[in-house]
Amino acid sequence: MAKKTVASLQTSSKRLTKAIKMVKSPKSGAYTFVESVMTPEEVDNFLKKK
Repeated sequence: MAKKTVASLQTSSKRLTKAIKMVKSPKSGAYTFVESVMTPEEVDNFLKKK
């Protein structure tokens, strides 16, 4: 499974990161990409989830 943190986004008072991970579908076996914008502290937990 490939995983990558793509960009750091800055808003007025919060620092946010956009994370993208590739997830394999259990039904078809195809890979899809899941994107999420979160704080940098939450990125590791997001990437560890299946």
